[in-house]
Amino acid sequence: MMRLLGYFRSSSSYRCRIALNLKEISYEAVPVNLRNGAQHGAAYHEVNPQGLVPAVVADDGTALHQSLAILEWLDETHPRPALLPDDPLERAKVRAFAQVIACEIHPLQNLRVLRHLSDQLGADEGKVRDWLCRWIGEGLAVCEETLARRGERAKFCFGDTPGLADVCLVPQMFSAARFGVDISRLSRLNEIHQRCEALPAFAAAHPARQPDYEE
Repeated sequence: MMRLLGYFRSSSSYRCRIALNLKEISYEAVPVNLRNGAQHGAAYHEVNPQGLVPAVVADDGTALHQSLAILEWLDETHPRPALLPDDPLERAKVRAFAQVIACEIHPLQNLRVLRHLSDQLGADEGKVRDWLCRWIGEGLAVCEETLARRGERAKFCFGDTPGLADVCLVPQMFSAARFGVDISRLSRLNEIHQRCEALPAFAAAHPARQPDYEE
């Protein structure tokens, strides 16, 4: 059985859980406690030399890391339901939306970055909060504008079924709420978020429903 090594609150792990659920792929969840530094241990380093979650170990023992690479691999090996549209131009647009979140927003809220801000650069709680509000708020505002420019009010980010963009959006919306970022004005994103959370695949992937969940 496929194994997913991750952390309940990790946005990138959350993305993989959603995709696995959407594709109805059975997997074993293997918690990696980021707070305790388990990602830096020798055992996890053998799976992912970067020391970040998530990692997926396929049935043949091959280990993969980086969530977007994992998501595209899942889409190629388990093509239905598809996370990416058939049209090449639309695929590029979906990838761009996903990368705004995964490459521009999420790394700046990563635990190792926040710890560096506070422990090494002396940022107090208020300054860290300002950092989070700026980068998460600005990034999600770009996502909102991107969808508004499409000129259509689809049920999900890029159509009437959830795909890669939604898989990346929902964990980022969770993080925005967790960090107290005001995103109330982002009407399209909030509507899509609500629709996604009503689906079993998204609901089951929520951090509060994971075996390693803690307050």
